[in-house]
Amino acid sequence: MRVLVTGGTGYLGSAICRALTARGHEAIPFSRATGGDVRDRAALTTAARAVDALIHSAALVSIWRPRARDFDDINVGGLENVLAAARDCGLRRIIYTSSFLAQPPAGRTTPLRANDYQRTKADALLVAKRAADAGAPIVTIIPGVIFGPGVTSEGNLIGRMVADHLAGTLPGLIGPDKIWSFAWVDDVAAAHVDALEHGTLGAIIEAGGHNLPQRAPFEWLQRARGTRLPRTLPHWAGAAAGYIELARARLTGRMPLLTPATVDIFRYDWALTGTPSRSFDEEMRRLTAGQ
Repeated sequence: MRVLVTGGTGYLGSAICRALTARGHEAIPFSRATGGDVRDRAALTTAARAVDALIHSAALVSIWRPRARDFDDINVGGLENVLAAARDCGLRRIIYTSSFLAQPPAGRTTPLRANDYQRTKADALLVAKRAADAGAPIVTIIPGVIFGPGVTSEGNLIGRMVADHLAGTLPGLIGPDKIWSFAWVDDVAAAHVDALEHGTLGAIIEAGGHNLPQRAPFEWLQRARGTRLPRTLPHWAGAAAGYIELARARLTGRMPLLTPATVDIFRYDWALTGTPSRSFDEEMRRLTAGQ
């Protein structure tokens, strides 16, 4: 199949393109780096006319932006544009990348909506569900905390945190005992291709990994390299720092290191279902190779 991949030059999107190619499909990236923008419905429709299916992995992944509306335009409006383009072009299958943060954490029945990213991904998940109910050929993937080697971007949070820790610049961990689902990037990419090839239309598929405490990568580093564990920061200290960082960001436009809303996320467990293809030990060896 010829498959349009929105966000196809991003961290996960690139892995999805590689997985598609390995399975014999033709991946066509659609991103701002290639001249595409999911906010442009006409451009999406033009690109969709030349393909058989569409994987929508593009998103604004950030803890803050000066213009909150950007999250709505990209994370919600982008999905609406994808659905419209797919409908107009008669595409047989749409795979949508949601987020574990769009679902309720353990102990809650509703999503947290702590920051604009989480709020809009929760809203977009509702859009995907309504589209499925209306007959759209959509399958939704819920990845865990995606990580792996390569670029240490917001799309590879664990990779960035590990690199910062090894460089001595990680201030500490908030809620290190809370459970995260560590999802290896290639496993998440493979889940997208599986859904493309034989996923049940309308399904919501969790692509989790190892459900472990947030401190697990740093405990591995302690065992493997003798590094010290990061210090634990209490939630109140993190919230206080978040308010300071947020005020500074609003004054300067500089990205905050932390926000009070982000601290709220660290108060919960975020376990998911999923079958990792390798051990956590092997994943960490691959992640830290060369560091």
